[in-house]
Amino acid sequence: MTEQPAEPTISNDSRPMAPFFIVWSGQAISLLGSNLVQFALIWYLTATTGSATVLAIASLVGLAPQIVLGPFAGALVDRWNRKRVMIFADAGIAFATIILAVLFAFDVVAFWHVYILLFIRSLGGTLHYTAMSASTALMVPEKHLTRISGLNQTLYGGVTIIGPVLGAYLLEILPMQGILAIDVATAALAIAPLLFIPIPQPKKGEPTGEEAPANIGRDVVEGMRYVWKWPGLFGMLVMISLANLLLQPAFALLPILVTEHFGGAAQELGWIEAGAGLGMLAGGLLLSAWGGFKQRVYTFIMGAAGIGAGMAVIGFTPKTMLPMAVGTIFFVGLMITAIDGPLVAILQANVDPNVQGRVMTLTFSAAKIMTVISLPIAGPIADLIGVQLWYRAAGIFCALLGVSGLLIPAIRNLEKDRPVPATSAAD
Repeated sequence: MTEQPAEPTISNDSRPMAPFFIVWSGQAISLLGSNLVQFALIWYLTATTGSATVLAIASLVGLAPQIVLGPFAGALVDRWNRKRVMIFADAGIAFATIILAVLFAFDVVAFWHVYILLFIRSLGGTLHYTAMSASTALMVPEKHLTRISGLNQTLYGGVTIIGPVLGAYLLEILPMQGILAIDVATAALAIAPLLFIPIPQPKKGEPTGEEAPANIGRDVVEGMRYVWKWPGLFGMLVMISLANLLLQPAFALLPILVTEHFGGAAQELGWIEAGAGLGMLAGGLLLSAWGGFKQRVYTFIMGAAGIGAGMAVIGFTPKTMLPMAVGTIFFVGLMITAIDGPLVAILQANVDPNVQGRVMTLTFSAAKIMTVISLPIAGPIADLIGVQLWYRAAGIFCALLGVSGLLIPAIRNLEKDRPVPATSAAD
């Protein structure tokens, strides 16, 4: 990476919010484009194959970078200039999308081409999300972190409402390469503010990866030790991993549930995904205004139990009652914000900025590691016995797991027993 002027460091709470929101706005536009493409590609695989196994493989390919490469991405983000990481990640995704658009234009696309793009998008997204999340703690006062997480959940909910509905409409009037071109344009709008807005860097006690050879393996181990020494965080990761063993395949197989059980098509899939997005939007607005329980972990536990209950209800919904499933997935979306918002805020508020990238990627990689085990078998099992039974099992198990978090002192006292004082910000 070429040398650029050093980014400013910020060590107090007198932080102007305008730079953050300018960057955030560009990312919001890009997120909509990404959502459009994700919906279009998944529907392409669904309509072309009708196979739960194909969708499971697509989800596994998309998760692989987060699980396998995530910890190393975090170590690199902690060493590299975070602004440049975000720019190169967005640009790399856009370039790969252009190539796939050309393949669609010449009608020579194959399934493995789609898988490669999903892999690249996931890798770039992992780098970008880690850099942006770690930078947020240095751009936003700690007292506002949970509200910013709520705002992010509102954004995710908004694009999840608009993206599938708009994507289903665009599939009727545009070729696939046209939809891919929209994503490239929105990526350019996300990169533009990063060229002018300064992104703070954490203060370093040792040379960074740009000043000395990077010992990435040592950095990853250091991040693992940090998590291991925090029993509450470690216990939470175990809980999330067990839940994802069944939940991630359930979400991945949603298109099959819509087509095979409810007898729907792209429009019906758009409705049910929009229901989830509307729930996330409502949950994000609620979390932004409320801020969650004083102990953020209680909000997280409530969300875990709520998601489980909602998924179980969807699993028992009769095939003639699609509106009931849409309403229930609205509730699931609401509960998703109660998990994601507090978890990110806990890490941003309590983890040393110099290891935040590693800890965040380790956290999200560990949370999804069980998916590697479950997805390869979930597709064939769902093809054999039906996806509805998977929803029932996943929902009941997750609901019980969420309630168990209240009974484990290490998880219940997560924020009180952190390994080091919060240094990312100070009120």
